[in-house]
Amino acid sequence: MKMVDYKKCPKYWNRNTDFMEIKRNILLNPGPATTTDTVKYAQVVPDICPREKEFGLLTESVCRDLVKIAGGDEENYVCILFGGSGTAGMDAVINSVTPPGKKILIINNGAYGKRMVEIAKAYAVAPVELTFDQATLPRVKDVESALRNDPEIACVAIVHHETTTGLLNPVREIGEMAKQYDKVFIVDAISSFAGIPADIKKYDIDFMMSTSNKCIQGMAGVCFVICDKHELEKLKDYPKRSFYLDLYSQYDFFLKSGQMQFTPPVQTIYALRRAIDEFLQEGAENRYERYRKSWETLRNGITEMGFRILTNPTEESNLLITILYPEDPDFDFEIMHDRLYEKGFTIYPGKVGKLKSFRLAVLGAVDHHDINNFLCVFKDILKEMRVRGLTIEN
Repeated sequence: MKMVDYKKCPKYWNRNTDFMEIKRNILLNPGPATTTDTVKYAQVVPDICPREKEFGLLTESVCRDLVKIAGGDEENYVCILFGGSGTAGMDAVINSVTPPGKKILIINNGAYGKRMVEIAKAYAVAPVELTFDQATLPRVKDVESALRNDPEIACVAIVHHETTTGLLNPVREIGEMAKQYDKVFIVDAISSFAGIPADIKKYDIDFMMSTSNKCIQGMAGVCFVICDKHELEKLKDYPKRSFYLDLYSQYDFFLKSGQMQFTPPVQTIYALRRAIDEFLQEGAENRYERYRKSWETLRNGITEMGFRILTNPTEESNLLITILYPEDPDFDFEIMHDRLYEKGFTIYPGKVGKLKSFRLAVLGAVDHHDINNFLCVFKDILKEMRVRGLTIEN
Protein backbone atom coordinates (compact mmCIF):
# COMPACT_ATOMS: atom_id res chain seq x y z
CA MET A 1 0.00 0.00 0.00
CA LYS A 2 1.33 3.48 -0.85
CA MET A 3 2.15 5.51 2.25
CA VAL A 4 0.26 8.81 2.48
CA ASP A 5 0.53 11.42 5.22
CA TYR A 6 -2.75 11.06 7.11
CA LYS A 7 -2.36 14.67 8.35
CA LYS A 8 -3.37 15.81 4.87
CA CYS A 9 -6.77 14.18 5.27
CA PRO A 10 -9.13 17.19 5.58
CA LYS A 11 -11.78 15.40 7.60
CA TYR A 12 -9.28 14.91 10.39
CA TRP A 13 -7.33 18.15 10.50
CA ASN A 14 -9.33 21.04 9.06
CA ARG A 15 -11.76 21.57 11.90
CA ASN A 16 -12.44 24.39 14.34
CA THR A 17 -10.83 23.61 17.70
CA ASP A 18 -12.76 26.15 19.77
CA PHE A 19 -15.37 23.92 21.37
CA MET A 20 -17.60 24.49 24.33
CA GLU A 21 -16.22 23.19 27.62
CA ILE A 22 -17.35 19.76 28.80
CA LYS A 23 -17.85 19.01 32.50
CA ARG A 24 -14.65 17.35 33.69
CA ASN A 25 -14.94 14.26 35.87
CA ILE A 26 -11.86 12.76 37.49
CA LEU A 27 -12.00 9.01 36.98
CA LEU A 28 -9.93 7.19 39.61
CA ASN A 29 -11.19 3.81 38.43
CA PRO A 30 -8.75 1.62 36.44
CA GLY A 31 -10.29 2.59 33.10
CA PRO A 32 -11.92 3.90 31.07
CA ALA A 33 -9.76 6.87 32.00
CA THR A 34 -10.25 10.62 32.08
CA THR A 35 -9.79 12.11 28.61
CA THR A 36 -9.04 15.59 27.28
CA ASP A 37 -11.75 17.61 25.60
CA THR A 38 -9.72 17.50 22.38
CA VAL A 39 -9.88 13.69 22.39
CA LYS A 40 -13.63 13.80 23.04
CA TYR A 41 -14.22 16.26 20.22
CA ALA A 42 -12.01 14.30 17.82
CA GLN A 43 -15.05 12.02 17.49
CA VAL A 44 -17.07 14.84 15.94
CA VAL A 45 -16.23 14.30 12.26
CA PRO A 46 -18.21 14.13 9.04
CA ASP A 47 -19.75 10.73 8.44
CA ILE A 48 -17.47 8.50 6.42
CA CYS A 49 -17.74 4.95 5.16
CA PRO A 50 -14.90 2.94 6.76
CA ARG A 51 -14.26 1.35 3.36
CA GLU A 52 -12.98 4.67 2.00
CA LYS A 53 -9.25 4.91 1.39
CA GLU A 54 -9.03 8.00 3.58
CA PHE A 55 -10.18 6.10 6.64
CA GLY A 56 -7.88 3.20 5.82
CA LEU A 57 -4.92 5.59 5.80
CA LEU A 58 -5.96 6.98 9.15
CA THR A 59 -6.21 3.47 10.59
CA GLU A 60 -2.83 2.59 9.12
CA SER A 61 -1.28 5.63 10.80
CA VAL A 62 -2.77 4.60 14.15
CA CYS A 63 -1.30 1.12 13.85
CA ARG A 64 2.08 2.41 12.76
CA ASP A 65 2.39 4.76 15.75
CA LEU A 66 1.16 2.18 18.26
CA VAL A 67 3.99 -0.09 17.12
CA LYS A 68 6.47 2.74 17.67
CA ILE A 69 5.11 3.50 21.14
CA ALA A 70 5.58 -0.18 22.03
CA GLY A 71 9.24 0.04 20.96
CA GLY A 72 8.77 -1.96 17.78
CA ASP A 73 9.68 -1.24 14.16
CA GLU A 74 7.67 -1.56 10.95
CA GLU A 75 9.91 -4.26 9.51
CA ASN A 76 9.41 -6.74 12.35
CA TYR A 77 6.16 -5.77 14.08
CA VAL A 78 2.59 -5.02 13.10
CA CYS A 79 -0.45 -3.76 14.99
CA ILE A 80 -3.90 -5.33 14.53
CA LEU A 81 -7.05 -3.45 15.59
CA PHE A 82 -10.41 -4.87 16.61
CA GLY A 83 -13.61 -3.17 17.63
CA GLY A 84 -14.12 -4.20 21.26
CA SER A 85 -12.89 -3.89 24.82
CA GLY A 86 -9.53 -5.06 26.09
CA THR A 87 -11.04 -8.47 26.75
CA ALA A 88 -11.66 -8.82 23.01
CA GLY A 89 -7.92 -8.42 22.49
CA MET A 90 -7.21 -11.05 25.14
CA ASP A 91 -9.70 -13.35 23.45
CA ALA A 92 -8.15 -12.83 20.00
CA VAL A 93 -4.65 -13.65 21.20
CA ILE A 94 -5.49 -16.64 23.38
CA ASN A 95 -7.69 -18.29 20.77
CA SER A 96 -5.41 -17.51 17.80
CA VAL A 97 -1.86 -17.98 19.04
CA THR A 98 -1.93 -21.34 20.85
CA PRO A 99 -1.05 -24.06 18.31
CA PRO A 100 -3.52 -26.93 17.88
CA GLY A 101 -2.79 -29.79 20.27
CA LYS A 102 -0.48 -27.66 22.44
CA LYS A 103 -0.88 -25.92 25.80
CA ILE A 104 -0.61 -22.36 27.05
CA LEU A 105 0.99 -21.54 30.41
CA ILE A 106 -1.00 -18.73 32.04
CA ILE A 107 0.42 -16.96 35.07
CA ASN A 108 -2.47 -16.03 37.33
CA ASN A 109 -2.04 -13.63 40.24
CA GLY A 110 -5.24 -11.67 39.78
CA ALA A 111 -8.61 -11.40 38.09
CA TYR A 112 -7.16 -10.75 34.65
CA GLY A 113 -4.78 -13.70 34.71
CA LYS A 114 -7.82 -15.73 35.70
CA ARG A 115 -9.75 -14.24 32.79
CA MET A 116 -7.14 -15.52 30.32
CA VAL A 117 -7.58 -19.00 31.81
CA GLU A 118 -11.34 -18.74 31.32
CA ILE A 119 -10.90 -17.61 27.71
CA ALA A 120 -8.61 -20.56 26.99
CA LYS A 121 -11.13 -23.00 28.44
CA ALA A 122 -13.94 -21.44 26.41
CA TYR A 123 -12.05 -22.36 23.21
CA ALA A 124 -10.99 -25.78 24.50
CA VAL A 125 -7.38 -24.58 24.54
CA ALA A 126 -5.55 -26.48 27.27
CA PRO A 127 -4.31 -24.00 29.89
CA VAL A 128 -1.59 -24.79 32.41
CA GLU A 129 -2.53 -22.41 35.20
CA LEU A 130 0.29 -21.23 37.46
CA THR A 131 -1.48 -19.55 40.37
CA PHE A 132 -0.06 -17.14 42.93
CA ASP A 133 -1.66 -15.18 45.74
CA GLN A 134 -3.26 -11.98 44.44
CA ALA A 135 -0.95 -9.80 46.57
CA THR A 136 2.17 -11.70 45.44
CA LEU A 137 4.44 -11.34 42.44
CA PRO A 138 4.96 -14.48 40.33
CA ARG A 139 8.19 -16.36 40.99
CA VAL A 140 10.34 -16.80 37.89
CA LYS A 141 11.73 -20.10 39.19
CA ASP A 142 8.18 -21.52 39.31
CA VAL A 143 7.66 -20.49 35.69
CA GLU A 144 10.87 -22.25 34.74
CA SER A 145 9.80 -25.38 36.61
CA ALA A 146 6.48 -25.45 34.75
CA LEU A 147 8.22 -25.07 31.39
CA ARG A 148 10.81 -27.70 32.17
CA ASN A 149 8.23 -30.24 33.31
CA ASP A 150 5.75 -29.88 30.44
CA PRO A 151 7.16 -29.86 26.89
CA GLU A 152 3.62 -29.54 25.47
CA ILE A 153 3.51 -25.89 26.56
CA ALA A 154 3.90 -23.68 23.49
CA CYS A 155 3.03 -20.24 24.89
CA VAL A 156 3.49 -18.27 28.10
CA ALA A 157 0.97 -15.53 28.99
CA ILE A 158 1.05 -12.96 31.78
CA VAL A 159 -0.59 -9.68 32.77
CA HIS A 160 1.90 -6.80 33.00
CA HIS A 161 -0.04 -4.52 35.35
CA GLU A 162 -2.54 -6.56 37.34
CA THR A 163 -5.26 -4.03 38.15
CA THR A 164 -6.83 -6.40 40.65
CA THR A 165 -4.24 -5.11 43.12
CA GLY A 166 -1.87 -2.70 41.39
CA LEU A 167 1.05 -5.13 41.19
CA LEU A 168 3.57 -4.80 38.37
CA ASN A 169 4.55 -8.30 37.33
CA PRO A 170 8.17 -9.19 36.34
CA VAL A 171 7.48 -9.35 32.62
CA ARG A 172 11.04 -8.82 31.46
CA GLU A 173 12.42 -11.69 33.58
CA ILE A 174 9.61 -14.04 32.56
CA GLY A 175 10.09 -13.09 28.91
CA GLU A 176 13.74 -14.09 29.16
CA MET A 177 12.70 -17.42 30.67
CA ALA A 178 10.10 -18.02 27.95
CA LYS A 179 12.72 -17.47 25.26
CA GLN A 180 15.21 -19.78 26.98
CA TYR A 181 12.64 -22.52 26.45
CA ASP A 182 11.68 -21.28 22.96
CA LYS A 183 8.10 -20.36 23.87
CA VAL A 184 5.83 -17.70 22.41
CA PHE A 185 5.51 -14.88 24.93
CA ILE A 186 2.14 -13.12 25.35
CA VAL A 187 1.68 -10.02 27.51
CA ASP A 188 -1.54 -8.35 28.55
CA ALA A 189 -0.49 -4.68 28.62
CA ILE A 190 -4.08 -3.49 28.62
CA SER A 191 -3.70 -1.16 31.61
CA SER A 192 0.02 -0.39 31.27
CA PHE A 193 0.61 0.44 27.58
CA ALA A 194 1.75 4.09 27.27
CA GLY A 195 1.75 4.40 31.06
CA ILE A 196 4.69 2.22 32.08
CA PRO A 197 7.86 1.62 30.04
CA ALA A 198 7.70 -1.83 28.39
CA ASP A 199 9.77 -2.26 25.25
CA ILE A 200 8.36 -5.06 23.13
CA LYS A 201 11.83 -5.98 21.83
CA LYS A 202 13.75 -5.77 25.09
CA TYR A 203 11.04 -7.71 26.93
CA ASP A 204 10.99 -10.50 24.31
CA ILE A 205 7.25 -10.04 23.75
CA ASP A 206 5.71 -11.71 20.71
CA PHE A 207 2.11 -10.56 21.22
CA MET A 208 1.22 -7.48 23.29
CA MET A 209 -2.42 -6.52 23.69
CA SER A 210 -3.92 -3.27 24.94
CA THR A 211 -6.87 -0.96 24.51
CA SER A 212 -7.73 2.61 23.56
CA ASN A 213 -9.25 3.71 26.85
CA LYS A 214 -6.49 3.32 29.44
CA CYS A 215 -3.05 4.99 29.52
CA ILE A 216 -3.11 6.01 25.85
CA GLN A 217 -6.07 8.18 26.98
CA GLY A 218 -8.49 7.56 24.13
CA MET A 219 -12.16 6.55 24.18
CA ALA A 220 -13.43 3.04 24.89
CA GLY A 221 -14.19 0.75 21.96
CA VAL A 222 -10.91 -0.25 20.26
CA CYS A 223 -8.47 -2.94 21.29
CA PHE A 224 -5.20 -3.73 19.57
CA VAL A 225 -2.53 -6.41 19.43
CA ILE A 226 1.07 -5.63 18.53
CA CYS A 227 2.61 -8.73 16.99
CA ASP A 228 6.01 -10.05 16.01
CA LYS A 229 5.52 -10.64 12.27
CA HIS A 230 7.49 -13.88 12.27
CA GLU A 231 5.30 -15.39 14.98
CA LEU A 232 2.14 -13.95 13.42
CA GLU A 233 2.84 -15.65 10.09
CA LYS A 234 2.88 -19.02 11.85
CA LEU A 235 -0.82 -18.58 12.63
CA LYS A 236 -1.71 -18.72 8.95
CA ASP A 237 -2.06 -22.49 8.99
CA TYR A 238 -3.71 -22.84 12.41
CA PRO A 239 -7.40 -23.80 12.41
CA LYS A 240 -9.63 -20.84 13.19
CA ARG A 241 -11.26 -20.97 16.61
CA SER A 242 -13.14 -17.67 16.21
CA PHE A 243 -14.81 -16.04 13.24
CA TYR A 244 -14.63 -12.41 14.42
CA LEU A 245 -11.59 -12.46 16.74
CA ASP A 246 -9.08 -14.30 14.58
CA LEU A 247 -5.73 -12.49 14.55
CA TYR A 248 -4.37 -13.70 11.25
CA SER A 249 -7.61 -13.15 9.32
CA GLN A 250 -7.83 -9.57 10.58
CA TYR A 251 -4.17 -8.93 9.72
CA ASP A 252 -4.39 -10.51 6.26
CA PHE A 253 -7.57 -8.66 5.32
CA PHE A 254 -6.10 -5.27 6.24
CA LEU A 255 -2.82 -6.10 4.49
CA LYS A 256 -4.65 -6.83 1.25
CA SER A 257 -7.38 -4.19 1.36
CA GLY A 258 -6.38 -1.45 3.80
CA GLN A 259 -9.67 -2.13 5.61
CA MET A 260 -10.77 -3.92 8.77
CA GLN A 261 -12.86 -7.03 8.06
CA PHE A 262 -15.93 -5.85 9.92
CA THR A 263 -17.41 -2.43 10.65
CA PRO A 264 -14.98 -0.63 12.99
CA PRO A 265 -15.87 1.96 15.66
CA VAL A 266 -15.09 4.83 13.30
CA GLN A 267 -15.36 7.79 15.67
CA THR A 268 -13.41 5.96 18.38
CA ILE A 269 -10.51 5.48 15.96
CA TYR A 270 -10.50 9.21 15.17
CA ALA A 271 -10.32 9.84 18.93
CA LEU A 272 -7.51 7.29 19.25
CA ARG A 273 -5.58 9.11 16.52
CA ARG A 274 -5.90 12.31 18.54
CA ALA A 275 -4.92 10.55 21.77
CA ILE A 276 -1.78 9.18 20.12
CA ASP A 277 -0.88 12.67 18.91
CA GLU A 278 -1.25 13.98 22.44
CA PHE A 279 0.93 11.17 23.79
CA LEU A 280 3.64 11.97 21.26
CA GLN A 281 3.39 15.66 22.05
CA GLU A 282 3.67 15.04 25.80
CA GLY A 283 6.48 12.53 25.35
CA ALA A 284 6.73 9.06 26.87
CA GLU A 285 9.03 10.04 29.72
CA ASN A 286 6.87 13.03 30.65
CA ARG A 287 3.77 10.86 30.73
CA TYR A 288 5.44 8.23 32.88
CA GLU A 289 6.65 10.95 35.24
CA ARG A 290 3.19 12.58 35.43
CA TYR A 291 1.64 9.25 36.35
CA ARG A 292 4.39 8.52 38.86
CA LYS A 293 3.94 11.90 40.56
CA SER A 294 0.17 11.43 40.72
CA TRP A 295 0.63 7.96 42.23
CA GLU A 296 3.15 9.22 44.77
CA THR A 297 0.81 12.05 45.79
CA LEU A 298 -2.10 9.63 46.10
CA ARG A 299 -0.21 6.96 48.03
CA ASN A 300 1.34 9.45 50.44
CA GLY A 301 -2.00 11.14 51.04
CA ILE A 302 -3.85 7.87 51.64
CA THR A 303 -1.22 6.53 54.07
CA GLU A 304 -1.05 9.85 55.93
CA MET A 305 -4.79 9.54 56.50
CA GLY A 306 -4.21 6.20 58.21
CA PHE A 307 -5.47 3.81 55.52
CA ARG A 308 -3.63 0.55 54.94
CA ILE A 309 -2.58 -0.38 51.40
CA LEU A 310 -2.54 -4.04 50.38
CA THR A 311 0.73 -4.15 48.45
CA ASN A 312 4.36 -3.16 48.89
CA PRO A 313 5.24 0.12 47.09
CA THR A 314 8.34 -1.45 45.53
CA GLU A 315 6.11 -4.01 43.78
CA GLU A 316 3.42 -1.60 42.60
CA SER A 317 2.86 -0.20 39.15
CA ASN A 318 2.74 3.51 40.07
CA LEU A 319 -0.71 3.46 38.49
CA LEU A 320 -3.09 1.97 41.06
CA ILE A 321 -3.37 1.10 44.75
CA THR A 322 -5.67 -1.25 46.63
CA ILE A 323 -6.84 0.20 49.94
CA LEU A 324 -8.21 -1.86 52.82
CA TYR A 325 -11.40 -0.77 54.56
CA PRO A 326 -10.82 0.89 57.94
CA GLU A 327 -12.16 -1.08 60.89
CA ASP A 328 -15.06 1.24 61.59
CA PRO A 329 -18.79 0.45 61.38
CA ASP A 330 -19.49 3.97 60.05
CA PHE A 331 -17.36 3.40 56.96
CA ASP A 332 -19.60 2.62 54.01
CA PHE A 333 -18.05 2.31 50.54
CA GLU A 334 -21.30 2.90 48.67
CA ILE A 335 -22.05 6.11 50.55
CA MET A 336 -18.47 7.27 50.06
CA HIS A 337 -18.62 6.43 46.35
CA ASP A 338 -21.87 8.29 45.82
CA ARG A 339 -20.74 11.43 47.64
CA LEU A 340 -17.46 11.51 45.75
CA TYR A 341 -19.33 10.97 42.49
CA GLU A 342 -21.48 14.02 43.22
CA LYS A 343 -18.26 16.00 43.57
CA GLY A 344 -16.91 14.78 40.23
CA PHE A 345 -14.64 11.95 41.43
CA THR A 346 -15.18 8.28 40.57
CA ILE A 347 -13.66 5.53 42.73
CA TYR A 348 -13.82 1.77 42.27
CA PRO A 349 -14.54 -1.27 44.47
CA GLY A 350 -11.90 -3.87 45.27
CA LYS A 351 -11.60 -7.20 43.51
CA VAL A 352 -9.50 -9.30 45.89
CA GLY A 353 -11.78 -12.16 46.85
CA LYS A 354 -13.66 -11.54 50.11
CA LEU A 355 -11.14 -8.94 51.28
CA LYS A 356 -12.89 -5.63 51.91
CA SER A 357 -11.05 -3.10 49.81
CA PHE A 358 -11.38 -0.40 47.18
CA ARG A 359 -9.09 0.80 44.40
CA LEU A 360 -7.81 4.16 43.24
CA ALA A 361 -5.99 4.63 39.94
CA VAL A 362 -4.18 7.57 38.34
CA LEU A 363 -4.61 6.56 34.69
CA GLY A 364 -5.69 9.16 32.19
CA ALA A 365 -5.53 12.92 31.74
CA VAL A 366 -5.07 13.78 35.41
CA ASP A 367 -2.12 15.14 37.38
CA HIS A 368 -0.98 15.53 40.99
CA HIS A 369 -3.07 18.72 41.37
CA ASP A 370 -6.20 16.70 40.61
CA ILE A 371 -5.09 14.10 43.16
CA ASN A 372 -4.55 16.76 45.83
CA ASN A 373 -8.04 18.11 45.15
CA PHE A 374 -9.44 14.59 45.47
CA LEU A 375 -7.68 14.03 48.80
CA CYS A 376 -9.17 17.24 50.21
CA VAL A 377 -12.69 16.27 49.15
CA PHE A 378 -12.13 12.70 50.37
CA LYS A 379 -11.14 13.93 53.83
CA ASP A 380 -14.22 16.13 54.07
CA ILE A 381 -16.52 13.25 53.15
CA LEU A 382 -14.88 10.91 55.67
CA LYS A 383 -15.40 13.58 58.35
CA GLU A 384 -19.07 13.84 57.40
CA MET A 385 -19.34 10.05 57.68
CA ARG A 386 -17.68 10.25 61.13
CA VAL A 387 -15.21 7.54 60.22
CA ARG A 388 -12.84 6.97 63.14
CA GLY A 389 -9.33 5.59 63.35
CA LEU A 390 -8.06 7.81 60.52
CA THR A 391 -5.99 11.00 60.56
CA ILE A 392 -8.41 13.34 58.81
CA GLU A 393 -8.66 16.34 61.15
CA ASN A 394 -6.82 18.72 58.84
